[in-house]
Amino acid sequence: MGGTYWDETACYAFSADQIDRLEAVSAELHQLCLAAADHVVRERRFAEFAIPEPLQGLVAESWRLREATLYGRFDLSWDGAGEPKLLEYNADTPTALLEASVVQWHWLEDTRPDADQFNSLHEKLIERWQAIRGAAPESATLHFACAKDSDEDLGNVEYLRDCALQADWDAKQLFIDELGWDGRRFVDLEQQPVQVLFKLYPWEWLAREPFGAHLPARSARLIEPAWKMLLSNKALLVVLWELNYGHPNLLPAYFDERRFAGEYARKPLLAREGANVTLQRRLDRVHQPGDYGEEGFVYQGLAPLPQFDGRYPVIGSWIVGDAAAGIGIREDDSPITKNSSRFVPHYFA
Repeated sequence: MGGTYWDETACYAFSADQIDRLEAVSAELHQLCLAAADHVVRERRFAEFAIPEPLQGLVAESWRLREATLYGRFDLSWDGAGEPKLLEYNADTPTALLEASVVQWHWLEDTRPDADQFNSLHEKLIERWQAIRGAAPESATLHFACAKDSDEDLGNVEYLRDCALQADWDAKQLFIDELGWDGRRFVDLEQQPVQVLFKLYPWEWLAREPFGAHLPARSARLIEPAWKMLLSNKALLVVLWELNYGHPNLLPAYFDERRFAGEYARKPLLAREGANVTLQRRLDRVHQPGDYGEEGFVYQGLAPLPQFDGRYPVIGSWIVGDAAAGIGIREDDSPITKNSSRFVPHYFA
């Protein structure tokens, strides 16, 4: 990625009341998202999410069974006053977890031992893995998979695997291209069955893999589950606004840009790290190039990120299970947060 990633030349200070607000908003947004998922499944609005027809039944069944979820991350725009605004929900493959959970906590202990931090991620992740373990077959192995060419993804996966080991799982790592199919079930390199698979790999990419046609057979339990395809898709923003019109923590969002007479953000249904996002502002237009957008776009009202000395911070608010678990802050030199953003720690008095 190049340049500085962990950046402690600055930090963000919150009041206890501000932290309470972030926690409450995050918990409420998560419940709104679950209600939106239920609505989409009941009304079968899968086409608006560009979910391929072979996977639509899988999503519906996954939701009907309420298959277990591990985590997700809201991206919020907030300057500490007024209401935090939801920009998107990274509900399938969120990263920047190790630094939010462990690294900034060690920073706090080293630099501000008398302060506190909105951060119970590590404990909640272990507890969540324990809960998922309790619902799995006693002999089940938990496999962790990611793309082979991403050190960032591997770091996140290895951290989560360590949390699972602390929760008494037999946890093994493999790469996505090492996942096999023996004609009946998914297997690892040793031809052992893959019964429970945590994959830091988007569902839409899984569907395009050679083994993608076997996903509807449900021979393995996947984390995140298939119903998370509904929450990790920007079409969720449109459904949230439709169901909760005027909610103080939501922004207007539509599939039609003509609903906006002035400023708005154009976002691909499926994209990561700010790719192909356009901010249409009164005096200018900011665009981030990329390879996404084939599935379509949504148009969302603008909630400009605050700016401090040329830095634009976005608050990543984590959900573990169904509970708000902490925040991590990424800064960028652009109002669009990209893969070149820096992670900056926080504390509260």
